[in-house]
Amino acid sequence: MKQAVITIASLLFCMSASAKMQSENESTKSPVIKILNAMSTGEDSIGEDSIVVPTIPVQTTNVRVEEKTRETAIEPMAESGKENTFTIDAQVRVRGEYNHGAITPREVNDDAAIFFNERARIEFGYERRNLQLRASVQHTGIWGQDAINERNGRVAMNEAWGKAYTNNGLFMKVGRQVLSYDDERILGASDWNVAGNSHDALQLGYESAEHQAHLFGSLNQTTENDRVGNYIGPMPYKNLAGAWYHYQAANQPVGVSVLGLNIGIERTRLGEATGDVKYMQLVGTHVTYRPGDFDIAASFYYQRGTEARTRKDINAYMASGRVGYNGDIVGGLLSYDYLSGNNGRNTNQHAFMPLYGTVHKFNGSMDYFGSSLECGLQDAQAGVFVNIGSKRPEIGRPVTIAGNYHYFMSAEKFGDYSWELGHEADFTVTARLMRDVTITAGYSFMLGTETLTLFKGGNHDIWQDWGFLTISLNPRILTLKW
Repeated sequence: MKQAVITIASLLFCMSASAKMQSENESTKSPVIKILNAMSTGEDSIGEDSIVVPTIPVQTTNVRVEEKTRETAIEPMAESGKENTFTIDAQVRVRGEYNHGAITPREVNDDAAIFFNERARIEFGYERRNLQLRASVQHTGIWGQDAINERNGRVAMNEAWGKAYTNNGLFMKVGRQVLSYDDERILGASDWNVAGNSHDALQLGYESAEHQAHLFGSLNQTTENDRVGNYIGPMPYKNLAGAWYHYQAANQPVGVSVLGLNIGIERTRLGEATGDVKYMQLVGTHVTYRPGDFDIAASFYYQRGTEARTRKDINAYMASGRVGYNGDIVGGLLSYDYLSGNNGRNTNQHAFMPLYGTVHKFNGSMDYFGSSLECGLQDAQAGVFVNIGSKRPEIGRPVTIAGNYHYFMSAEKFGDYSWELGHEADFTVTARLMRDVTITAGYSFMLGTETLTLFKGGNHDIWQDWGFLTISLNPRILTLKW
């Protein structure tokens, strides 16, 4: 990994050092992103770190908090006459987990799984007028996965992209990148996952203070010059095309987004490619209204097309509404999500598929409902948080305590089974020790029902719980301007 890091750093630095000096940078600022809730999966200087209170999520009106914050941070460079900026950021994040019933309910004789996962990420960035480059290298894994003298470590590119843009707001961005839109329910960074989400894609778009429009697409293959064109690879789709538009009112705290996707997934037979690509479409909207400390949002998404595995026609949808209050000391949240499902008699696919979003932010920290649920889902949530301690420069109040309650029901009734799936309670404590060091601890439990056992397995009559402890260090190591 050391050799790879040195090579990438040298390449980016040489590219930036050879760049021709141009006139003072003109303003191409996109709208300022306001983070309304310090309790969520909040992104830091290198990405969302593990300060995760997923059920009170940050809502942004822009594409990605981290990317837009960096662009804004470089603006003083132009004012000082220094056009080029080269940065190095690092992240070491270790999370220990106690899994005694998360993701799937446990059986009576199942012991708890106790493990530590770790992400070590280093990111190099370069920016000058109308050009950005970013390369992010990471090593992820579980403690004990590698030998004490491991020589074949796993190093992967989390991001490797270039972005060129004009003074009138047009841009092109190409390479391995995060696709993150609105509240990240459909497309998101999924930073709770130790590796996160990245796509090999091309973006074309326009951004101004009030309007943002993006077109993006991806085509995946496992080898070059494959004339057959079959794809069974690590990506969840063969091809993806999408369009996103966002309007942010200039004089009112109102934002409206529209998202459309066309996703092609190759059907397989006995693990082999068939060449038969089935397509699914999604279209929907996300609306926000944020007067003062209040955060009000609603979403609706509709899916249609053909499901690749079963070849069933898709006719599914989801809707959500949220009202939050984000005070300086205390805050709260009330929300409701509805994801359509099947009733056991359907010949079509009516279960909504969450796709490639940050699923840990929604529907409970124990991740029972991170993938499509056959019976659908209703989630009524109530949450509260308290900020403790005197405000400090750069970190705000040092401690946050949060609690969330979820009442889960199915969207469709199966036979004589109850609508009720269960009750989940999530608790977190976040301590910000300094600007780039954070410790977060959490504990959750689920009181399930017979209906939950029907769809998720396990034994609903026994205690199901889960806890975690995260240590996250996210320093900016170097900033050069010239």
